[in-house]
Amino acid sequence: MEIIPGVGVEAVKIGDPRNEVERRLGPPARPGSHPKAVYDSVDPMLVVTYDDNVVELVEVSYGVNDQVFFDGVQLTYRFMDEVMADLTARGHLATPSDIGYDFQAGFAIFSMASLSARDLDPDAPENDWRHIVEGVSIAPYSYFTDDPPPLNGTAEELEAWLRQRGVLPAET
Repeated sequence: MEIIPGVGVEAVKIGDPRNEVERRLGPPARPGSHPKAVYDSVDPMLVVTYDDNVVELVEVSYGVNDQVFFDGVQLTYRFMDEVMADLTARGHLATPSDIGYDFQAGFAIFSMASLSARDLDPDAPENDWRHIVEGVSIAPYSYFTDDPPPLNGTAEELEAWLRQRGVLPAET
C-alpha cells in the first residue's frame, strides 16, 4: 500500500466523511461512532481517527501479506534505522518523536516495540535493541508537532531548527 503524505492512502484521505470511508471499506471492526475506527477489511489494516465524522488521521499497520511504501521505500516491517537511511538519502527530513520520526512531508513512522529484532532477523541476539517500523501515521506535518519547521525561513534557520531537535548533530 502506497501512502500519500499529508493526505492518506488511496482508500482513505484526510477530510473524507466517515460514511464515504465506510462505503468504500465496510464497517469498522467495532461499529459505532468512536473517534478511532479499525478497518481490517484491507491488508495492511487501517486505523482512522475521526473528528466530527471527518477523517483527521490515517494510520497503517504493517501487513501480513503487504507492506506500506513511500517514494520507493518499504516503510513497515523493516528496521527503523534502515528506513531512516533510505528516506534521508532521498531528501526526506524528519524530527524524532518518542516512538519514531515525524516527516515534514506529512507522515510519521513508529514502533510500539511489540516486535523484536528476531522477527526480522532470526539470528539477532535476544537483547538486540533495533526497532522495527510497525506503522505509519499520515496527516499534515502540523498534526505531529506544535513546533513546525521554518518552511519559509532561510537555510540557516532550518538547519538550526533541525540541530535543536537532534536531527542534525550539534555544531562543534
